[in-house]
Amino acid sequence: QVQLVQSGGGTVQAGDSLRLSCAASGRTSSPYAMGWFRQNPGKERDFVAAISWRGINVFYADSVKGRFTISRDNSKTIVYLQMNSLKPEDTAVYYCAARETDNSGFYYIDSIEYHDWGQGTQVTVSS
Repeated sequence: QVQLVQSGGGTVQAGDSLRLSCAASGRTSSPYAMGWFRQNPGKERDFVAAISWRGINVFYADSVKGRFTISRDNSKTIVYLQMNSLKPEDTAVYYCAARETDNSGFYYIDSIEYHDWGQGTQVTVSS
């Protein structure tokens, strides 16, 4: 099991940038893929970005492609989500997620694939 603690987030203007961080602890010596999701009240949790164990393979939702960047520093067991050119529709609670994997090149885009979740952090983008 991996424990995840998120930081970052807040309220910004449209066009601004934010960086979310997700620090992992626990079974971090085992390979684990990471992802970011977001959710608004009454809505499903939507996929945002995913990254494989070594950080070689990444994948983004179309809505954030070209604006968001997922990265990881395995020496510090931290995953980042750099969010640029933020839009009001990016407003949501953002969650990081982790799952152990046998294949270091895999990433996962379905929330049901993930076993461990961060506490969530609010991102609000005003117009």
